Amino acid sequence: MNGNTTSKASLHALLHGLAEGREPAHAYHPDARWQGMHPIGTLEGVGAISRFWRALRGAFPDMERRDLIFVGGDNHDDPRKPGWRAPHLVAALGHYQATFAADYLGIPATGGVVHLRYAEAHWLDGGKIRHSRVMIDLLDLMRQAGVWPLPPSLGTEGTWPGPASLDGVRLTDEPPRPGASALETIFAMHRALLSFDGKSLDSMPHGQYWTDNFMYYAAAGIGMTRGLQGFRAHHQIPFLKAFPDRIAEGHFIRISDGDYAVTGGNVMGTHRDTYMGMPATGRRISVPVMDFYRLDGDRIAENWLPMDVLGMAAQMGNDLLARLRHLTGHPVTSL
Repeated sequence: MNGNTTSKASLHALLHGLAEGREPAHAYHPDARWQGMHPIGTLEGVGAISRFWRALRGAFPDMERRDLIFVGGDNHDDPRKPGWRAPHLVAALGHYQATFAADYLGIPATGGVVHLRYAEAHWLDGGKIRHSRVMIDLLDLMRQAGVWPLPPSLGTEGTWPGPASLDGVRLTDEPPRPGASALETIFAMHRALLSFDGKSLDSMPHGQYWTDNFMYYAAAGIGMTRGLQGFRAHHQIPFLKAFPDRIAEGHFIRISDGDYAVTGGNVMGTHRDTYMGMPATGRRISVPVMDFYRLDGDRIAENWLPMDVLGMAAQMGNDLLARLRHLTGHPVTSL
């Protein structure tokens, strides 16, 4: 649809303008809402959003926005998620390449180049952004700053690559992909994942939806894995042991664009076993996540998984920013 093309191209220009120093009032409605990761949370109105951008640009003054995936589409309803729904959303994944010039949220500046990765969903309404969902991987920034607050990740940490097909930035609309839409394939894979019987991984017949050597690029704390065995060993088994009753609470975004699909929402479960080195608490934990998928034919070849690890840890009673302050010479010295 021409409207989709206009939305993607217009939003692309607005977001790059923000990185280059344009005021958020140029991009956002006065009463816009920005929902972010821990510890920033939800910002109401362009004034609060402006303060976020001033702090970000103060720490990364020369930042250059590098989109790896930029897609848009009609947002499909999720009956599990009543309430707010944008009719059309644009999603982006990438990183800001910048000099880390000043401390950010207590993370010590390195004076060198960092890649601050982001995952976003935006509702463009009347030429300006009405609502944004944003996750910035602050734990990965800690890794780059040399102040990792957790045990080593099971997967491989590092800068996420873009799609192997080199076509992730889609500012124009192209003919629909033949056969099932990318989103239909993702829904089928999700149904298979949610069929876990609590005992056997084989009760989830999702392997048929992935290529043999698919790449899984997960948030810092999990890391990157390859193929079904790598996915099981480094991510799926530790997560299922930690949250055996996990459920998907519902998606706020469900879009597809050619060979790409994006979903996002919260995964909830009871914290029953050690996860990322954090001992079981018995608490119900709700973890914000997004998934960006690239299909090759009728199977998934690549999956990027941003998630709010700092927010998850906080629900477990672990303040990773406080631990970072301790590691950098600023411990709490009184009760």
